[in-house]
Amino acid sequence: MAVPSSIVVVGASLAGLHAARALRGAGYDRSLVLVGAEPHRPYDRPPLSKQVLAGTWEPERTALAGAADDALAVDWRLGVAATGVDLAARTVALADGTSVAWDGLVIATGATPRTLPGAEGRPGVHVLRTLDDCLALRADLDAGPTRVVVVGAGFVGAEVAATCRGRGLDVTLVEPLPVPLGRVLGGVVGDTVAAVHRDQGVDVRLGVGVEAVLGHDRVTGVRLADGTDIACDVVVVGIGVRPATGWLEGSGLPLDDGVVADATCRVAPGVVAAGDVARWAHPGYGERLRVEHWDHAIAQGGHAAATLLAGDGGGEPFAPVPWFWSDQYDRKIMLAGRTAGAEEVRVVEGSLDERRFVALYRRGDRVVAALGMNRPAPLARWRARLAEPVAWDEAVAATA
Repeated sequence: MAVPSSIVVVGASLAGLHAARALRGAGYDRSLVLVGAEPHRPYDRPPLSKQVLAGTWEPERTALAGAADDALAVDWRLGVAATGVDLAARTVALADGTSVAWDGLVIATGATPRTLPGAEGRPGVHVLRTLDDCLALRADLDAGPTRVVVVGAGFVGAEVAATCRGRGLDVTLVEPLPVPLGRVLGGVVGDTVAAVHRDQGVDVRLGVGVEAVLGHDRVTGVRLADGTDIACDVVVVGIGVRPATGWLEGSGLPLDDGVVADATCRVAPGVVAAGDVARWAHPGYGERLRVEHWDHAIAQGGHAAATLLAGDGGGEPFAPVPWFWSDQYDRKIMLAGRTAGAEEVRVVEGSLDERRFVALYRRGDRVVAALGMNRPAPLARWRARLAEPVAWDEAVAATA
């Protein structure tokens, strides 16, 4: 097996950094280039919607281990986006007109936030994905707004709403679905998340979208699809993301809601993908998944690096149990497994009213996911159990 003489990691992300760390940890001592569109070395994103936005952390605390020093012996190419890849010539084109050659390529460009049409660039309208996004939003909040509208009650939107409320701001949370996080958590748990926000004084508007952002020089409010106007000083848009694959269009690499990879995270000979941008064939679920969570990016970055070093045709399947958490006020929401297609949700420990419980998700005769609110220890056990099939009847009987 020929070891690549040069490896390029595109994406100075959590997945990209962990791919680089895994390569060096496996003894790879040749040229390693890490390309990042942002000017910053890799940093941790979860604190952006919480501690950094709240002002309790300064940006420097988000630096990831291995990113702030030169121990990895990486050639950093930061502040310059990749604009294309030539598979035949084995080069990556950069926005500054240069290119970098590779024998092995790791694609870890993550995702970009969706925006409200017509609201892009409007003063007072923000998305939250990058450190610079966070600091721009924090500066607006520090300037003294009293009214914030958060559009989208997904995990980022819900966390931003909680942080803004913690700053003492008047917050309205707008979600076109009937409940927050309904596609992921289902109606029963989604209702409980809405109740948590209402408990804290958030004005939660469900089942209605935003028709327009009001104001000219600066945002003054939003108009909902039902005709209601909500006055505000700041709008935060949290309506999901798109995988960052635009630079790969026309390359010949397979693209379909991400970079399409096999079970080992291989995309093409000499090319692997990891993190939010990768849609790979999960052998346990029998379908292609694209997972946007912190723990997943770390694990897949390392796995993709191992696949690259294994050579074409080598490598092991990547089959983790998806896992994530979200901190909102004093509630920690944790989910292990995959809720898509679940036919039943049942609370097996605690209660929804107490906002402290464990719920199991059933598809067919199997437990496919477990969710906990302020129940970290049981969720850690369920995460381990879900690595193998778990019979629903047996699981429910054991918790009765």
